[in-house]
Amino acid sequence: MDGFRFKQFTVSQDKSALKVSTDAVLLGAAMTLPDCGGGMLDIGTGTGVIALMAAQRMSGLEYARIEDWHVTAIDIDSPSIEEASGNFAASPWSAHLKAVNLSLRQYGEYIGEDAVFSSIFTNPPFYDGSLKNPDCRKSAARHTDSLSVEEILSFASCHLLHPDDKRDGGILSMILPAEEETNLVRKAASYGLFPFRLLRIRTVPAKKPRRIIAEFRFGAGKRSAREEEITLQEGNARSEEYRRLTEDFYL
Repeated sequence: MDGFRFKQFTVSQDKSALKVSTDAVLLGAAMTLPDCGGGMLDIGTGTGVIALMAAQRMSGLEYARIEDWHVTAIDIDSPSIEEASGNFAASPWSAHLKAVNLSLRQYGEYIGEDAVFSSIFTNPPFYDGSLKNPDCRKSAARHTDSLSVEEILSFASCHLLHPDDKRDGGILSMILPAEEETNLVRKAASYGLFPFRLLRIRTVPAKKPRRIIAEFRFGAGKRSAREEEITLQEGNARSEEYRRLTEDFYL
């Protein structure tokens, strides 16, 4: 198969447990990237599409002044990592991208307690207790048994860059079902992480938000979170705001 083609890269997705999704594209296009560059971590990378979108944005005009940046993408699924590695190698940013076949716990043990990231982003599994897919790889990618939000928050609290007088510190960006917002914010606060931006996502204007992109920093609770909304579809076409958000990526 030719894969999923974007303007500046192509994502092969024959082997990955999950394919390119609207959630992944939304997070890749909308998440806040670090002004300081440095190390970034993609948790549960799958095809590698979010890491590739981050790389395209880091190499673009807004972040082009930053030369020292790299993205490590981790996943427990070996075929997904094999495919992500191939997608990275075929991209214009191969020198900045690396795929690692480890769970988050294993990766934390591998890097040690002193490692820090300027950005951690993830489109994590979020089904909890629902009927599982008989395909064990798809089930692991979708269900919290393999990777919980609590585990992500705990890791971020130990490995996100802390703020100082010159910088705001690292960013944790996640996309989850909208109904998880209250619980997510409460859990994050218990790890010292507070939202600075909440982007609520509607499929159509008449419906309630279906997804939320929540972004956290240390100490951001001292300020109110910036609250935004986006609607994906108007009539039978992409909305103008969704088109603008993704115009650098979609053909």
